[in-house]
Amino acid sequence: MVAHASSSGTGPTVGFDLDMTLIDSRPGIHATWRRLAEETGVDIDADLVVTRLGPPLVQEMAHWFPAEEIPAMAERYRRLYPDHAIEPTTAMPGARAALEAVHAAGGRTLVVTAKYRPSAALHLEHLGLCPDVLVGDLWAEGKAEALTAHGASAYVGDHVGDVRGARMAGAVSVAVATGPCGVAELTAEGADVVLPDLAGFPSWLDAFAGDGRTAA
Repeated sequence: MVAHASSSGTGPTVGFDLDMTLIDSRPGIHATWRRLAEETGVDIDADLVVTRLGPPLVQEMAHWFPAEEIPAMAERYRRLYPDHAIEPTTAMPGARAALEAVHAAGGRTLVVTAKYRPSAALHLEHLGLCPDVLVGDLWAEGKAEALTAHGASAYVGDHVGDVRGARMAGAVSVAVATGPCGVAELTAEGADVVLPDLAGFPSWLDAFAGDGRTAA
């Protein structure tokens, strides 16, 4: 269970993506794919895999395995994941401060990720990152389901899929150019604001919370 940080509930609810937004999971994901390749004998390019994080696991699996093998391979990957992916993963610079800034503003934090929820929870617990709510297994426009249900007024992510999810939910899309998508791509997708990384998030949040809706 992810520990919940307390807040007064008077500020905004802000959602965050996980991989390459709050955590740099590339080393751990790389190690897990390498282990899967060793077990299966499939020549998986783990270096390539970690350049396109964001979409659900089964989409990446489709590059390496025939359709009929994907469910079993995804299950095996998830069993390997805790032993290979958690320890090498680090928090992105500014991640802890970003979550703390929301709570300091009296708001709530919501992590919405395409990652398998148990794996996401292990990462957050290992790194001591404490969102109020964690929702897994949602991607792109599908993230709008959780963002809407929890009343998120902004969503922070590194992928164009995160931008689409925020827009579908009617939330302000805050993009960080720390993942596979660059500033131009995130802007073209319709992000309301693009930050180089999370370092600028607390000051953006100050304006956002002060305005009551958007600081874009």
